[in-house]
Amino acid sequence: MNKNPHSNNVLLNLGIEELNEMQVVAQETILNDANVLLLSPTGSGKTLAFLLPIFQMLDDTCKDVQCLILVPSRELGLQIEQVWKKMGTEYKVNVCYGGHSIETEIKNLSNPPAILIGTPGRIADHLDRGTFNTDDIQTLVLDEFDKSLQLGFHEQMSFIISRLNKLNKRVLVSATSDIEIPKYTRVLQPTVLDFIPTEDSSSNLSLKMVVSKEKDKINALFNLLCSLKSEAAIIFCNHRDGAERISDTLNEKGIYSTYYHGGMDQDERERALIQFRNGSVSYLITTDLAARGLDIPEMKHVIHYHLPLKEDEFTHRNGRTARMLASGTAYIIAHESEKKMEYLDYKMPVLNVENATTLPKPPEFQTIYVSGGKKNKLNKIDIVGFFSQKGKLEKGDLGLIEVKDFISFAAVKSNKVKQFLANIRDEKMKGKKFKIEVARKVVKKEE
Repeated sequence: MNKNPHSNNVLLNLGIEELNEMQVVAQETILNDANVLLLSPTGSGKTLAFLLPIFQMLDDTCKDVQCLILVPSRELGLQIEQVWKKMGTEYKVNVCYGGHSIETEIKNLSNPPAILIGTPGRIADHLDRGTFNTDDIQTLVLDEFDKSLQLGFHEQMSFIISRLNKLNKRVLVSATSDIEIPKYTRVLQPTVLDFIPTEDSSSNLSLKMVVSKEKDKINALFNLLCSLKSEAAIIFCNHRDGAERISDTLNEKGIYSTYYHGGMDQDERERALIQFRNGSVSYLITTDLAARGLDIPEMKHVIHYHLPLKEDEFTHRNGRTARMLASGTAYIIAHESEKKMEYLDYKMPVLNVENATTLPKPPEFQTIYVSGGKKNKLNKIDIVGFFSQKGKLEKGDLGLIEVKDFISFAAVKSNKVKQFLANIRDEKMKGKKFKIEVARKVVKKEE
């Protein structure tokens, strides 16, 4: 049985020089103890903290699933998959979640991955169908399991765990403490690794208040965004229709934004995130769905258009900025008529943005849609080659490229898009003609 101690190459692939204290302790503890509860703030590097020891425990002679990672949302599952792929191991990984084609998943599972990531509902569905073998699953990770409990996945999680008879390691991961561990997890007297700061040591995060004169706070938000030197921001609100209305209004005023919430279909959610990630839109208006588990870049600015009812959601939202050693600012837009939240000290500095009216610069990039992906045998190298040679783009003209199963997206400098599309109009990529055009924006559907 060949085990894998080679974590130096992994860090090299990830572009990390060394692990932080939490990751070092977690790695050692997960390798040595049967039951571990890892508590650490959002953005502290928890994903790598459990993936590294899992990599070291994998057996390369085993041809079935060896580790199951349960997550509350597809976004978190995809983020973990991305970290695993960046690690550059030889081991296959798959993600299963509701809304994804079950046929594609069954086909993927016919050649079993060493690591299977999934949402409880979809993994339970696969267990019912018998699409993968559980006999070699020795490690179970419940990531953000507090969120899975909040979302009511008890039944599915209990069912899944009852089917894993060969488990010898259980790892629970959360960004919040004081959680009661359900009996069905069979996590008894875990080794608790608590890296959640006792007092508010988020010294890198500063809080500022923007007072809105009107009850409808859209003008205050507009002025605030005009004051941020064209830097990207995430804007949180409490309702789906609010996210759509705010985004539409900002776009009408000349500020490039998109919205993101649980009521959108999967493709639209994916598209909104891609456009935000690659710099085609600068502002993401979202519900608490984006407060955790999303693969989006480090933000300097988080804006609370509405305040959440609970303090832990406020903390998770703010976790999108001031991560690791970076500094960031959370802005609270307030109107005098609003209910005061007990968890907030309202004595924070007030920022006057009334005179800020200069529009942020338009985004540097536009997203280009390609009608082919991994299953069409396309990869990033193919797209870079085609866009450079046939599209005549220079190195700096091409931004982030994301290749999905059947479609791909690439960021191209806005001022080069028109000429690029003209250059490739009649060209083939890998001998095939793909539809290549500016990706449509996520827009509100008319009722």
